[in-house]
Amino acid sequence: MGIFLIQVLNSLFYASVLFLIASGLTLIFGVMRIVNLAHGSLYAIGAYITAWLVGQAVAGGFTVHGLIFFLLLPLGAVGVGVLGALIEPILLRPFYQRAEEYQLLVTFGLLLILEDGIRFVWGGVPLSADAVADKLPSVKILGYLYPAYNFVVIAVGVVAVLALWGFIYRTRFGVLLRATAQDRRMASALGLDVRRVYLLAFTIGCFMAGVGGAIVVPSQAAVLGMGIDYLVVAFIVVVIGGMGSLKGALVGAVIVSFFRTVGVQFFPEEELAFLYLLAGIVLVVRPTGLFGAA
Repeated sequence: MGIFLIQVLNSLFYASVLFLIASGLTLIFGVMRIVNLAHGSLYAIGAYITAWLVGQAVAGGFTVHGLIFFLLLPLGAVGVGVLGALIEPILLRPFYQRAEEYQLLVTFGLLLILEDGIRFVWGGVPLSADAVADKLPSVKILGYLYPAYNFVVIAVGVVAVLALWGFIYRTRFGVLLRATAQDRRMASALGLDVRRVYLLAFTIGCFMAGVGGAIVVPSQAAVLGMGIDYLVVAFIVVVIGGMGSLKGALVGAVIVSFFRTVGVQFFPEEELAFLYLLAGIVLVVRPTGLFGAA
């Protein structure tokens, strides 16, 4: 029973991180109809910024006041959000009226640039922010020790679900987002500033990816290539849940994390193939995903 509960908690931990990445990816696609291939690199930048800031705090002697480490976590996400606010008008806006292939090439080129930028700024040495996780002791669950920081990640995931749902479905700007997503030309004809909506949607999507990187790095070191690894799994999440659906991102993250946990436990060498097979089955039964629209 103890092992089962630990695996459930691991699934929720991984689902929280996946939802943060996939929700930003599906928000950008739902509003802007852009498949952002650089989304994983933005997640990695959030992790690197946070790990670097924590490292600087440790070097500065902030070892007694543990609260400062937790206050540093949002800064990585804010940095990624600012970067997204710069990327959208400079790189993406000129290609809105062009075919989707151009947008894919631009975001793929951005992925390569960001990956090289990470290597140039932080080098190839992994960065760790485990000083944050160390501030919280492990807890005993049915005789097994479990990192207490993982509960923080799960809590952040729950808060993110509620905050995004409230923002999209209970605020005036959420109405503007949904109107733009449904019919951009009609929204523009009615006087809506579509460029501003696109800018904010892309910034929020990047911010969500940064949150994912910021909260995961205390338990997993920031390493080169981590963004691409998570991008692949995030795409599986949105394919299963349905591109452009926030509910789909949540359900897809839970499904993928559960099957990944089972795969790691019983089929470690075929874990990724297992997820691809799952996505393929969903696409055969429902090509738009569980909650996607044609």
